[in-house]
Amino acid sequence: MLYSKVTPEQKRIDFHNLLASATIAQFPGAFNPLSARLIEEKGFAGVYISGAVLANDLGLPDIGLTTLTEVATRAGQIARMTDLPAIVDADTGFGEPMNVARTVQEIENAGLAGLHIEDQFNPKRCGHLDGKNVVDLETATKRIRAAADARRDPNFLIMARTDIRATDGLHAAKDRAKALVDAGADAIFPEAMRDLAEFQAIRDAVNVPILANMTEFGKSDLFSTRQLQAVGVNMVIYPVTLLRSAMGAAEHVLDTLRLEGCQETQVEAMLTRARLYDLVDYEGYNRFDTGVFDFHIPGRS
Repeated sequence: MLYSKVTPEQKRIDFHNLLASATIAQFPGAFNPLSARLIEEKGFAGVYISGAVLANDLGLPDIGLTTLTEVATRAGQIARMTDLPAIVDADTGFGEPMNVARTVQEIENAGLAGLHIEDQFNPKRCGHLDGKNVVDLETATKRIRAAADARRDPNFLIMARTDIRATDGLHAAKDRAKALVDAGADAIFPEAMRDLAEFQAIRDAVNVPILANMTEFGKSDLFSTRQLQAVGVNMVIYPVTLLRSAMGAAEHVLDTLRLEGCQETQVEAMLTRARLYDLVDYEGYNRFDTGVFDFHIPGRS
């Protein structure tokens, strides 16, 4: 009922232990707080909050238009609905090193288990678009140093994302990853790897956890957890999968309404009223105060 009873501090410890284990952790992307609860219920290890999804949810493209306040607020709303650790895409940190430092503390305050900060120019582009530009090594490492220095909880994860593979090649990505770890990054997110061998190359270059982005319609093939674990990946995200699925279903239902004048043929594919009530825990609220919540939970039909 209401929000998670697991503290942010405990979630960060859990996340730290998870990344230190021998398993690969799957973090589907939540597009709203209720989807985070569904991710937890289905047994996943954690929740990812995509910058692209946060922007798209506002009707905006993923080109650096969202603000720190918007990202921290929405990320906090999502993270508090689940016992799982949640990490958020903090783009380029929303400014210069001092802004990056504030970003880390605001995201900490919002209850997240960690964030990642990238080495693109500000404003950034979606990692799987062409025409990206990355900052020089000094600027990239200053961002990560500022992030690591600013955190107050040592278990809050600072992940460095590098997009340099697309602009300068794999060798440059390996060198950049090493430098970001030296600057204080707890984990590396190598964006837009072309194949498993490239993930293996990053694994061989650094001794911290690495993340694979399995986003649809991108630069990388969609590898299985078995394949990714075999090359040393510790964590895999599916950032826009649920949003794309939900919006695809919504578009189909709207087309049906226009063409048929009724949604009846689509009802079978919908979440039932009982299932929705279950997800939002109507029964828990009913038990808490029957003087206020005196409704009856419908059957499963």
